Amino acid sequence: MKKEILVIDDNPDLRFLICKILKEENYEIRSAANYDQAEKEIKKKLPDLAIIDIKLDKSDKDGMDLLKLIMSIQPTTPVIMISGHATVQIAVESIRLGAYEFIEKGTTFSTDKLLNYVARAIETAELKKEKDIIEKKLFHSFDLIGTSQSILKVKKTIEKLSNSESRVLINGPTGTGKELVARKIHKHSQRTKEPFIVLNAALLKEKTYEKELYGQEFDDGNVSFGVLERANKGTLLIDEISEIPLETQANILRVLIDQKFKRINGKKDIYVNIRIISSTSKNLGDLITVGKFREDLYHRINVVPIEITPLKNRTEDIPLLVDYFKKKIADLNGVPEVSIDSKSEEFLTYDWPGNVRELRNFVERITILSVNENKDNIKKIFSEILNKSSNNLINESLTGAYSVPLKEAREKFEKEYLINQLKKNHGNISKTADFIKMERSALHRKLKSLGIKGIN
Repeated sequence: MKKEILVIDDNPDLRFLICKILKEENYEIRSAANYDQAEKEIKKKLPDLAIIDIKLDKSDKDGMDLLKLIMSIQPTTPVIMISGHATVQIAVESIRLGAYEFIEKGTTFSTDKLLNYVARAIETAELKKEKDIIEKKLFHSFDLIGTSQSILKVKKTIEKLSNSESRVLINGPTGTGKELVARKIHKHSQRTKEPFIVLNAALLKEKTYEKELYGQEFDDGNVSFGVLERANKGTLLIDEISEIPLETQANILRVLIDQKFKRINGKKDIYVNIRIISSTSKNLGDLITVGKFREDLYHRINVVPIEITPLKNRTEDIPLLVDYFKKKIADLNGVPEVSIDSKSEEFLTYDWPGNVRELRNFVERITILSVNENKDNIKKIFSEILNKSSNNLINESLTGAYSVPLKEAREKFEKEYLINQLKKNHGNISKTADFIKMERSALHRKLKSLGIKGIN
């Protein structure tokens, strides 16, 4: 299906030229000469892409107003702004408001550049649509579920932060929902209508940090905008902040203090107003001790700390999470809810090393696998997956034992075996001793020698 482009320019010659160029590339074209005509065309049918001149004669409103109108209707619609006399500030503002690209008229305006931007903008918009569909199924699109004291504390902290601009540091193991918490903080803040941008520090190469953060200016006048600029007036989540190199940590500290920076190859300061939320699965205090994280940056980002405990330490939330995921995943996939006994001992004593993300993936796997199965086979599928997960954990833990002397390997196995048995018996020493055929006093001595403390 042909893509439809709306061209808006008060210069009839240039408008005709742009329309002619695009028609030759097999695009469907509509055009408008002023704001009123463009508004009617937009409200009649939103185009796949709009090309808008910033200055529109014989109109009370200009191209920036049209950009805002389109963004209010459908923010994923790509818009290319053009102008012959706009300032750099206007160009930057148009990008911030949602424009895909800004092109200057005159000597720098070329057919090849226009067609390149149009093709890339339409492709990017298609990718965004696919991304939005996928994100509906991602972990951060779910709610924060649980009634355990640790989760209630997190929810209460989020509520308290609703009228605050304080920086937040979220700490917790992988899969506990740190990004979900950050998104909830943003959603309940006064910045909720502004951008929420995620910088995943663990996925970046060391040489690309500054480019990702600050953006870059090129010799041909084009600009690449970094996350700091894209997050202006909104919230920036720096995920796994411990992975950022020390030199870049110093630069981030300076941005936090001054709220300004320069793009790479840029000469002017860019001023921003950003709320920074950071997250980590590591102990930053330990990293400070060994010189891998700046203490001054730590104190800047850790104004309000939020600790998310692993799922194994809040098993009372598991049945609630399972019930929630069952319904949510069934709705997303258009299938019936699966039957899972989330209160079974086998289910509750599993460690869930991947935390809530693993539990959610587990429920989705059960749901998908059960679609073409009858109810008698659902329990069998459930047992097979759970047993497979448990066996994988055992195999992973034993792999490390092969590289140590026999005595250390035996101690490793004994420790993991006893911890597992204690968990199954909810920390009851007598029941554990009876099951493993060991005297209660001997078990106490063994636990002490292996450094195992009380387990509930």
